[in-house]
Amino acid sequence: MLYSKVISERCIACGLCQLKAPDLFDYDQEGIAFFKPDHNRGCIPIEDPKERIAFKTAYTACPTGAIVRQSVPFLS
Repeated sequence: MLYSKVISERCIACGLCQLKAPDLFDYDQEGIAFFKPDHNRGCIPIEDPKERIAFKTAYTACPTGAIVRQSVPFLS
């Protein structure tokens, strides 16, 4: 399994994650990115193969390392 979320303190609102994976990332009212499927809680896995490819592209493009991933759900 693959789980993700965005560490908001690291996000510089560059737009790359939403450009690379629009189904997975969006921005809040302050322009900070978040993981769309679970509103940045890190509890819903990315299972679709196409979404996993898009995620990897966004993850590697993030200039600040704000997008994090792990194989188990994140604890809030």
